[in-house]
Amino acid sequence: MTVSLAPADDRVRAGRWLATLLLVLTVFGPISMDLYLPALPALTSELGAATSLAQLTVTACLIGLAGGQLVAGPLSDRYGRRGPLLIGIAAYVIVSVLCAISPTVEVLIAARLVQGLAGGVGIVIAQAAGRDVYDGGRLIRFYGRLTVIGGFAAIVGPLLGGALTILMDWRGLFLVLAVIGAAILAWAAFGFPETLRNAERTTGGFVRTGQDLRLLFRDRRFVGAVLAQGFVYAALFAYLSGATYVLQGVYGLSPQQYALAFGLNSAGFMVFGYLAGRASERWSVIGTLVVGLILAAAGAGGLLAAGMTHLPLVVVIVSLLLLVSGTAITSPPSTTLALCDYPQIAGTASAVLGAARFAFGGIAAPLVGVAGALSILPLGMVTTASVALAAGCGIAFLARASR
Repeated sequence: MTVSLAPADDRVRAGRWLATLLLVLTVFGPISMDLYLPALPALTSELGAATSLAQLTVTACLIGLAGGQLVAGPLSDRYGRRGPLLIGIAAYVIVSVLCAISPTVEVLIAARLVQGLAGGVGIVIAQAAGRDVYDGGRLIRFYGRLTVIGGFAAIVGPLLGGALTILMDWRGLFLVLAVIGAAILAWAAFGFPETLRNAERTTGGFVRTGQDLRLLFRDRRFVGAVLAQGFVYAALFAYLSGATYVLQGVYGLSPQQYALAFGLNSAGFMVFGYLAGRASERWSVIGTLVVGLILAAAGAGGLLAAGMTHLPLVVVIVSLLLLVSGTAITSPPSTTLALCDYPQIAGTASAVLGAARFAFGGIAAPLVGVAGALSILPLGMVTTASVALAAGCGIAFLARASR
């Protein structure tokens, strides 16, 4: 299968600093999700919340990240990338402080929703701006690096969060998020030029956005890539939401030990995300996607087995490693398949893809807590069903599109 990638012509070229900034912008999602996860059980206890209610703080952020991308993507196609980006980062800093001073879990859930909305801006614009400035194999490599930096942020997030829980409570962790956001805001203000030329911007407001969406959803390859990635990320976010309770509650790991286990899995995410970018470019986009789905299925199956009969900790950690590594492998090829044909509406296409990741994840995340904090079975069931649906969508849409 061939993937068409239009040349970049005379668009802004990505120098080292701009390329680095685009990668850093992708940390909004992983950092917002992962930094406070080691303190989630303590947050649950302090606010007197049920496990499933506390997990809604994760879900609310995921839904916000999805909604923020759906809004910011089309806006960036119309008004350019720079303005929406700066507004989104500034809002992220403010609402992170509001999360830190939330008096109840209900207020925290609402604040996390808004935090996600603001954080989604950086994610979608990083992908769209990458499509503005890269072409050909460089674009595929860029999406591979996005996966790698997301894994790196996922390593740094829980490790830093686990270390900071020694010095501060969960409220302090949200203040750390505010500081990180402020640093990225300053960098973007001085280091992010406009990457979308005036002549390439869309017009027509909501009518044009509706036309663009209809164009995208009539494309079987686009729909298949979005659904496959969305369901695989549903399994990933189920892991993000449930692993802290499984590893700390069921297997008795400390927050610092949990952070180390989480970091191991995230290292796998980084390594396999990088390899997937290279394999997609040099071997096969579809073939790389299939390999990722197989690995993710093996990991989900291991978690399901651990839920049905108690297995040693090493089996669970290996299963989690397979799940997240498989997810990493699917990300560069599915992103390339979704965005390669739409340079003129890269913001909108990127928004739909990113929204699917976080919306599907937002639905899956609370399901792992329905049986309480001491059960692995819901995590195994949710991840297995999600990967199975991803494979089914890949067969139904991508295989037919290839034929």
